[in-house]
Amino acid sequence: MSLLKSAALGLGVALASAAGPVAAQDYPERPVEFIVPWSPGGGSDTLMRLVANNIEPYLGVEMPVINMPGVGGTVGLQEASRRDADGYTISQVHEGLLAATATGLTDLAWDDFDPIALMTSSPQYLVASADQPFDTLQGMVDYAKENPGELTIGVTLGGVPHLHAAMIAEAYDIDWRYVGYEGTGERIRALVGGNLDLAIGDISSALQFVENGDLVFLATGATERDEQTPDVPTFMEEGADLDLAITRGIVMPKGSPQEARDTMEQALKELSEDETFVTQVNNAGAEVAFRGQDAYTQYLSNLNDTVERLAEVIAP
Repeated sequence: MSLLKSAALGLGVALASAAGPVAAQDYPERPVEFIVPWSPGGGSDTLMRLVANNIEPYLGVEMPVINMPGVGGTVGLQEASRRDADGYTISQVHEGLLAATATGLTDLAWDDFDPIALMTSSPQYLVASADQPFDTLQGMVDYAKENPGELTIGVTLGGVPHLHAAMIAEAYDIDWRYVGYEGTGERIRALVGGNLDLAIGDISSALQFVENGDLVFLATGATERDEQTPDVPTFMEEGADLDLAITRGIVMPKGSPQEARDTMEQALKELSEDETFVTQVNNAGAEVAFRGQDAYTQYLSNLNDTVERLAEVIAP
């Protein structure tokens, strides 16, 4: 090899080596779009907007939220999966995607994405309209046994709320009718509007209606009473071994650059330690429960095994 060729090769290697760190430092160069596959006003929308509204100091760019509800959260996720895997689209998943996959609602699966970080955990509540002839869980159970099949409960059919409602019915040996709605916000509004007797909800979507007297929390799926609802008993206190929560995490389209994934993970980790963000999440009825790429991937894998085992309970 000539001296000239050798020098040129060395320069090329040096430039290539320098390009990697520069590219990593350049991400992100523009806003990162956040597809939330649920309706405005529900638990996912509320909590993920807290992420979007607080992330800029850590990520360096804005994160506009785009709501794309439909078919148990799978419409938005299908769109997210088709986006360029360049780090400039993220989306949100929870147990609902795993349930939708296990019951055949969608061919999309959690591992069609790159998991970035688990962010929040939300205990679920059994919520009733205030004009029911009961205002306690035991009162509801007694009424349901005396009037089998009469009560209607709002869920996401084939999704985690459906699974949770079925688990409650099984635990207390009662029968009710399931009515499907897209997202927590929709079914809570239907409950307030008198179109349902009960619904599976959470603090972020239902607390304001409980406080103004339109709705009543009958029980929480948390393992301990929540500070925001100290008078609401857990299902465990009421004799059922039920731990009902929804976790929400961030994913990117499959094959997104490792630099983008690492940068986003680090920004979310720093956000999870931000006291203002933690307080806002707590006020929305959830807890910050950060897990990075590896831990979140393992969590989803383990959870998927559980959901597949229970799929027949919620199959359409």
